[in-house]
Amino acid sequence: MTDFIKLEVVTPAKSIVKEEAEIVMAPGVLGEFGVLKGHTPFLTTLRTGVLHYTDSSGAEKKVFVSGGFAEALPDKVTVLAEIAEKSEDIDLEAAKTDAEQARKTIDSEDVEGPELDAAKAALELAQGKINAVESGE
Repeated sequence: MTDFIKLEVVTPAKSIVKEEAEIVMAPGVLGEFGVLKGHTPFLTTLRTGVLHYTDSSGAEKKVFVSGGFAEALPDKVTVLAEIAEKSEDIDLEAAKTDAEQARKTIDSEDVEGPELDAAKAALELAQGKINAVESGE
């Protein structure tokens, strides 16, 4: 019998995931990390990317996350993300459109400073959403 760990992913607006998982893999600022039941406690900052987990039935699931923190305890992983969205809830075409618009802004010669930084951040978010949907298809 496999030991499960509780996984909770929340944003300031709502709860995204609340279920048991066999393993949780998430994008930390120092690199991707994995947590199984009995893991040593730690707290880390998240980077934009895809959180992967295997649910209690063995199904692989993905959640796009950006910003925030993750806390691992021996029996629970809590992710407090600024932005989080289940891969099946992401509008892929909208994310691709956002990425293309951000690339055009970045490639424009007359864009600099805060506007360029905002375009780079928008591209990172859009590409993260695209990765959440397309990885493993």
